[in-house]
Amino acid sequence: MRQSMRRQLAAGLMVLGVAVGWTAEVRGDIRLPHVIGSHMVIQRDLAIPIWGWAKPGEEVQVLLANRTATATADAGGRWLVKLEPLPAGGPHTLTVAGFNTIELTDVLIGDVWLCSGQSNMEMSIKSVEGGPEAVAQANHPRIRILQVPWRISPTPIEDIEIEWRPCTPETISTGGAFNAGFSAIGYFFGLELHRELDVPIGLIDSSWGGTRIEPWTPRAGFAMVPTLQDIVKLIDEATPHYHKAVSQAVEEFERWTPLARKHLDANEPVPAPPAWPQHQLNQNTQPTAIYNGMIHPLVPFTIRGAIWYQGESNLKDGMVYADKMRALIGGWRSAWGQGLFPFYFVQLAPFRYGNEDPQFLARLWEAQTASLSIRNSGMAVTVDIGDVQDIHPRNKRDVGHRLALWALAKSYGRQGLVYSGPLFQSAEVEGDAMRVRFAHTGGGLASRDGQPLNWFQIAGEDQKFHPAEAVIDGATLLVRSPQVIKPVAVRFAWHQEANPNLMNKEGLPASPFRSDSW
Repeated sequence: MRQSMRRQLAAGLMVLGVAVGWTAEVRGDIRLPHVIGSHMVIQRDLAIPIWGWAKPGEEVQVLLANRTATATADAGGRWLVKLEPLPAGGPHTLTVAGFNTIELTDVLIGDVWLCSGQSNMEMSIKSVEGGPEAVAQANHPRIRILQVPWRISPTPIEDIEIEWRPCTPETISTGGAFNAGFSAIGYFFGLELHRELDVPIGLIDSSWGGTRIEPWTPRAGFAMVPTLQDIVKLIDEATPHYHKAVSQAVEEFERWTPLARKHLDANEPVPAPPAWPQHQLNQNTQPTAIYNGMIHPLVPFTIRGAIWYQGESNLKDGMVYADKMRALIGGWRSAWGQGLFPFYFVQLAPFRYGNEDPQFLARLWEAQTASLSIRNSGMAVTVDIGDVQDIHPRNKRDVGHRLALWALAKSYGRQGLVYSGPLFQSAEVEGDAMRVRFAHTGGGLASRDGQPLNWFQIAGEDQKFHPAEAVIDGATLLVRSPQVIKPVAVRFAWHQEANPNLMNKEGLPASPFRSDSW
């Protein structure tokens, strides 16, 4: 009985300790965040931040390869050093010394990419087309993977339980949500970069199915976008209430502690500890909640860039989604403070969204295309590899490949590499037809299946669209319909179930578009 009561008391004190910031390192032991660990990949050719906690005023020395730096823990116990850049290579040992010494082994220097979004990014390697074969061949000792567990928080957290692991058939197929394994898109993307660049690759999988974009975005990102100030207001109104509830809970624990000890000493039942406040949020309703719990603990671990697959849960946003993308990308770049790092994203695949307006998805495609105006961004189009009956199309190898093409061309300077399918540039009236021009035509426009080009429509001034014939004419298309004598607008694949066949000769599909704004 007495032992049980001691456990109850200990549990209550542990909750209180978390609330007020107690740590096991009260004697001054140096502690590192979990994102810094053995088997990790550190970003090459950029300054290397190493940080952690120690006793205030304690001097900390950091040694990696032939790079050294010293820092002093501040009044809150936090310290940070920035080592000079290192070229790709390893393995190295990272030593951090102060009151105690920490030694991390098997550390590689290479490129680190963050893989994030909702379920199509989260979808594990085991559950996709060619997954079992990919798992069996996943012995890549210079690829390292890190999976971030689901977590939401009303305020940014500093650390989370994660662990770097070398890529093996076992590690790639375990861990993550429901122990389902690593992100298939992340893996295929990273594997292609590893083979093409011959450098170590670190992949961080921080994804969560069914989530909206807002919870992934920090407050600073929303503050950058004038049209999203209502979300800033929502964040600012929610946070103080939670802080007040935490303060009240701490006071209740402080009153409960001596009472619990008194009952324990008298060998009497200990009153239950006070309840800890539950912030009224979930992964879809509270902006910043997932950023706080799953992205902020990674900052400022240097990354090469990020890949992103999300949007299904923001289906009805239309062009507002482009503003939210600006907030997300700007917010992450601000948090990391390492400039305009690459951000490559996936345009959603076609899908039959029940009884929803079939143009909702088309308008989201339009917003995603508009997001290409964000500097150092790129978009992998998947309109040709979807499944209208499955929101999770199983071909993830091509998705990873198309993201890797953007990275190889734009981030690694591969000259002459065609990395995008045709993107709408302009449309002009030419007699009874519309002439459509594109960027990224590569070696020329083509039909994927050799059949006439499909999913084109044109309309006259009455704004009524009719099916149209599209014919390749050099690097352009001529689009016409016998039902529209004087066309003024053209649309392509403007429907959630579109499966168009227009591509460039390199096999990359054209993105849906419209020339009107009706």
